Amino acid sequence: MIGRTYNVPFLCTGNSAQSILAEGILRKDGKGRFRAYSAGSQPKSTVNPLALKVLGDHGYPTDGYRSKSWDEFAAPGAPVMDFVLTVCDSAAGEACPVWPGHPSIAHWGIDDPAAVEGSDADKEQAFVRAFQFLKDRIGTFVQLPLATLDRFTIGTRLQAIGHVQGASIVPASGAAPHHT
Repeated sequence: MIGRTYNVPFLCTGNSAQSILAEGILRKDGKGRFRAYSAGSQPKSTVNPLALKVLGDHGYPTDGYRSKSWDEFAAPGAPVMDFVLTVCDSAAGEACPVWPGHPSIAHWGIDDPAAVEGSDADKEQAFVRAFQFLKDRIGTFVQLPLATLDRFTIGTRLQAIGHVQGASIVPASGAAPHHT
């Protein structure tokens, strides 16, 4: 029996870096179980080329990405989302659209690799770090037994995933977060 397919958008302000990386990772690692999307509150005109380079270097698809507004997913006829994950701190603080279907929403803050200054190697390394942090979180997410968890537990686990290593916000207690 084939299980349900879940719709997941990754949101960021510009939809050119972290959200694109996350979409690409879930597209491949969650294939058949998840449909991945990305969007932004103030989308850039293009996807950051380093996001596509890092995806490609790690064996992930590099085609079909575009920077788009999250309003596309709140419009009539858009897919109903099951989960909504913000991956940059500025998008987490913005007023999101109303999502039909009452999806579980969580914040997985990742420092913006596109904001890194320095050499080309420094910039690429920032994208590689963001990729690895997102890959680790998405790896945990795709292993959740979603069909057997209640809505509250799913929400709690999604929030916990956002606090694993690489989060842009450190837990208040200063304790090392744990995987669930």
